[in-house]
Amino acid sequence: MVTQETLDRINELYHKSKAEGLTDAETAEQKELRALYIKAFRENLRGQLESIKIQNPDGSIIDVKERHEQKMKKIAEENIKEAQRKGN
Repeated sequence: MVTQETLDRINELYHKSKAEGLTDAETAEQKELRALYIKAFRENLRGQLESIKIQNPDGSIIDVKERHEQKMKKIAEENIKEAQRKGN
């Protein structure tokens, strides 16, 4: 989880890099903090997307996560069949 202190440090390092440059240690810290932030952002976005449900005009509700998993399973099965067909 990214705290406000982490965000403040990211911003501090950014402003310092523009003003005077960073040491090697600060550059490494900046890279690590940015990676942490991006990871947290992606996890948050994935959680939001996985909780989406769509209501069709007919009243039925589609769970986006479940539908995506079904689609990926179908693609994997098709890839396996294709590989078996090419192997024979």
